Amino acid sequence: MLAGRLVTPDGILTGELQAGTTVQSLIPRRLKGPYILPGFIDTHVHGGGGGDTMDGAAGVRTLAAFHLRHGTTTLLPTTMTNPWERVLKALYGIKEIIQEADPNLPDIPGAHLEGPFISPKRLGAQPAFALTPTPERLSALLELEVLRVITLAPELPGALEAAHRLASSGVRISIGHTVASYEQAMTFLRSVRAAGGSVGFTHLYNAMGQLSSRAPAVVGAALSASDAYAELIFDLHHVHPGAMLAAIAAKPRHLLLVTDAIRATGLGDGESELGGQPVRVSGGAARLLDGTLAGSVLTLDQALRNAVACGVPLVQASAMLSSIPARYLGLNDRGVISPGLRADLVVLDDDLQVREVYLAGRKVVG
Repeated sequence: MLAGRLVTPDGILTGELQAGTTVQSLIPRRLKGPYILPGFIDTHVHGGGGGDTMDGAAGVRTLAAFHLRHGTTTLLPTTMTNPWERVLKALYGIKEIIQEADPNLPDIPGAHLEGPFISPKRLGAQPAFALTPTPERLSALLELEVLRVITLAPELPGALEAAHRLASSGVRISIGHTVASYEQAMTFLRSVRAAGGSVGFTHLYNAMGQLSSRAPAVVGAALSASDAYAELIFDLHHVHPGAMLAAIAAKPRHLLLVTDAIRATGLGDGESELGGQPVRVSGGAARLLDGTLAGSVLTLDQALRNAVACGVPLVQASAMLSSIPARYLGLNDRGVISPGLRADLVVLDDDLQVREVYLAGRKVVG
């Protein structure tokens, strides 16, 4: 049994929570205690604690264990644009971890493929190995049965056909790393939806055309498509607080916070790498040698604290880490503290620091 301030969609309730593998009951009580939130869900995470998705199974274990200590109970290991065979090898590593189903690691319902099907003109920190989504490459991906989300640039040759094929297999399509216009993005979005697919946006504001009065670009498409999901990296380096608040106003039920964390997360300032490229971490930001932001060193508990410090109510901030990404991924068994749902829980103190983490009702941190 846990007792404290339960963060639910209906507000913060004080009381006791009884759970086995799922939440069994919530009993209102007048009491003081820690905050109890649904476990965090990260749909975009490359690494952490010295591990990286591109390392294979061992790297995924390392990054998953690291982010669990920061409250992440479900995550999608995320690949980098690399030579095609290396991308496939990384996906095999993710599949190995999924099949192991280690109860001491966060749940991993699939992978996020960020690249190689992105624009070579909008790589961001991705290495220059962008490819087009040919039928043969799609077949190789789908045979693995591991993809949950794919970042795709709509303007690529064959992108729409690829999106339809992937969506029919249950893969979420996320627009990103793109030079598409507003019109191209909206046409793509409508077409994929008409085919029964789900469309989101990869790290809103970053690696896409910015909103202006006469050229709304992809940011304009993301904000105007209010019921399309969008990731946001809120480490205070990628996105200004005002831009974050504008995104919440445009899509209060469809904005989710992600880390985009890299291997160096949790290791402090110094030298690291991302996708084979040298990276320097300084002052909480990771950058390539040319100054380009290279993922982040963010954890989701810090993203929560950042959002609350910028005026986002705790209930709303919690939703951006739990119920909204759960809905985006179609995970109807988690994301909210409610009877019958998974007892994936994070216990925070008054300063919103992680004190305990529970996976399916079992304490794994604290």
